[in-house]
Amino acid sequence: MQLLEDIHRNLKTIAMPSGMLVGALLCRPIAALEQASHQMITPALIFLMLFITFCRVKVGDMRWSGIHLRLLLFQLVVSISVYLLLLPLNGILAQGAMICVLAPVAMAAVVIGGMLGADITTMAAYSLLCNMAIALVAPVVLSLVGNGACTFWGILARVAPLLILPFFTAQLCRWLLPRASRWIADHSQISFYLWLLSLTIIIGRTTSYILDLGSEHLLLESGLALVALAVCLLQFKVGRMVGRRYGDPAAGGQSLGQKNTVLAVWMAQSFLDPISSIAPTAYIVWQNFVNSYQIYKKDRETMKNQI
Repeated sequence: MQLLEDIHRNLKTIAMPSGMLVGALLCRPIAALEQASHQMITPALIFLMLFITFCRVKVGDMRWSGIHLRLLLFQLVVSISVYLLLLPLNGILAQGAMICVLAPVAMAAVVIGGMLGADITTMAAYSLLCNMAIALVAPVVLSLVGNGACTFWGILARVAPLLILPFFTAQLCRWLLPRASRWIADHSQISFYLWLLSLTIIIGRTTSYILDLGSEHLLLESGLALVALAVCLLQFKVGRMVGRRYGDPAAGGQSLGQKNTVLAVWMAQSFLDPISSIAPTAYIVWQNFVNSYQIYKKDRETMKNQI
């Protein structure tokens, strides 16, 4: 069993860079496919990933506490603060940093959190609360700081169903089709492969966009990547500090630091200046470096305790 777990973990480690490489190499066909689908492939994958995640959630088992409110408050306040702080320097840079903070917690955060010894129920409760809150707050923020292509109601109509509807659909499935929902919950690893597919598409779409930009925005692109790194490290650090106050630093760190970057890139490309999507794209790389280090460190500690 341990051997199978190790193989699965190694496959996950290889899958992320492999998906990014495939996306970069096939960027033109992927961009054409997204265009032909009227940009509906990514939202559909996000919906399915959330649906599978929420099929595992029992509403009666969920309890909200101070850690959830503190994490959410940080996310909402800092997303606006970092935007206002960087706006005098560069508007696109400010948008990129803001979306990296505003994006809700990733579905995979629960999986990584479990590897690090986090309380899964705590993280599942925050995932639900965070997605609900961002569904309501994001349209307000994006309509104020975005490219003006969509109104508040237009953004709300596209974002809210994407984040809220999967929960209600999953709970309806649990009620009406308990055997089907149980099978989905038992095979929740499907969401990983959906995430891998969405990651490949996002990288392909972003790579195609960067190639079209040329080298004239190289300095700005580098700045967006560095800002994403700073924001990533800050959120993991603050999340662990908040979690430590409640006896669960791993849950706090993953809940705040590990973002739904697929959703973040989609929102940036849809409602902000498309160049700003480079920041959440870079965030994909940074957060996976952090996760790899944390898993390595946890494994070292476990081996020491076994000796």
